[in-house]
Amino acid sequence: MPMSRVPRPRRFLVCEPRHFAVQYAINPWMHEDTQVDVDLAHGQWAELIRAYRAHGHTVDSVEPVSGLPDMVFAANSALVVAGRVFGSLFHAPQRRPESSAYEAWFKNAGFDVYRPESVCEGEGDLVPVGRYVLAGTGFRTSRTAHHEVQEFFGVPTVSLQLVDPRFYHLDTALFALDDGPEANIAYYPEAFSPGSREVLRRLFPDAVVATCEDAMVFGLNSVSDGRHVFIAPRAEALAGELDRHGYVPVPVDLSEFQKAGGGIKCCTQEIRS
Repeated sequence: MPMSRVPRPRRFLVCEPRHFAVQYAINPWMHEDTQVDVDLAHGQWAELIRAYRAHGHTVDSVEPVSGLPDMVFAANSALVVAGRVFGSLFHAPQRRPESSAYEAWFKNAGFDVYRPESVCEGEGDLVPVGRYVLAGTGFRTSRTAHHEVQEFFGVPTVSLQLVDPRFYHLDTALFALDDGPEANIAYYPEAFSPGSREVLRRLFPDAVVATCEDAMVFGLNSVSDGRHVFIAPRAEALAGELDRHGYVPVPVDLSEFQKAGGGIKCCTQEIRS
């Protein structure tokens, strides 16, 4: 097993949590009476941006819109592969206006944007890994959208059934560790149906397997550049396992965002040129 890995510079899109709050409940982590420490949330988010830039990554930012408290979760806005943008159509009506705000940013940046016909929540449920796009369904993104993704990108799209509402998006239960034909993943098997677990075992026999404890502290809502893994600090067992596989954990605390069911990856959209 290689113990020295090479990072690849990434381009990320983020949104400042200027209007972040928990104003409604659309997943099991959200409770309408939850108070958010806005200063703490902003400080944690800023630390994530500093960590990305310190490791050589480019960070762009979209202007937050008042009244859209979940817009900070940029990953849900789109999937970008080879400079092509597959936009979003949110399941919850409260979030649907976010699609237009992100679409405007992408268009101003010179991208064409495809609007899905079916419910689809971007990188929340769509994870490019090597020659595949892994696609989650069960709580948010529809299976029909998986077909749209495959037709749009021409990349084999593998549908995975999520069964635990605590892991309502694929990016709460799985993340890509690296690129290329030998790309690997980390995931929590019990978040998936038996058939989907078997698919993942067949596709990624050397995957890093996380515990429920790691998943519950959003350890799998992580971002990897192929060497450095930006990860929730409380996911200690997973961090240790990643270290044994030759990755370098970079702990970044986004615990305030967990009040809305989000973490590091939720706040990070990757723009793949």
